[in-house]
Amino acid sequence: MTLTDAEMAALLAPAGFRFIQRRSREDVRLPPLPPGYSAASAGPEHGRFDSLPDEIADVDAPDMADKLNAGWFRMATEYGLFDDDREFLLGVTYTESDDGDDREVHRAWAQVRLLDKWDLVASEVDQLRSWMATMFTTRFVPEFTMVSLDGQMMMNTTVWGDGTVSTIAIRPHNGAPQTGS
Repeated sequence: MTLTDAEMAALLAPAGFRFIQRRSREDVRLPPLPPGYSAASAGPEHGRFDSLPDEIADVDAPDMADKLNAGWFRMATEYGLFDDDREFLLGVTYTESDDGDDREVHRAWAQVRLLDKWDLVASEVDQLRSWMATMFTTRFVPEFTMVSLDGQMMMNTTVWGDGTVSTIAIRPHNGAPQTGS
């Protein structure tokens, strides 16, 4: 079943997002990476920045939500995810199907605004759920991609093969963190 924008807005709201509009994948510019590289395989020479060591959490750690939320927000602010209205793009799937091929057809970007009250982990919003994490734990673990509206930076909160989860930022154009944001 394909979701409507109103349904997507309702699904994202518990995490602290105000849905602005749907954007097609073709209309969104991503930071350039060399052919064959993904955000996870990029290195510092490609503009990749990793969470600080104290922001990396084991998927079953009691403080996972606090670590991930704090690390994500620090990086989003420092590396320029937000525009002046705290808006950005969130990768979403407009289908409730478990069929991987069908899910890919329905992938899009939701332009969202981060509200004052937000929680990307404890909200347990399915659009932010990692399906890979089920190999390590039964608890909710987030995994999602976000892009700045200007296409200058991308962030992934992702689960790694060692059962940890953290955030990476890709900002190849001018790798220096933004100041005063």
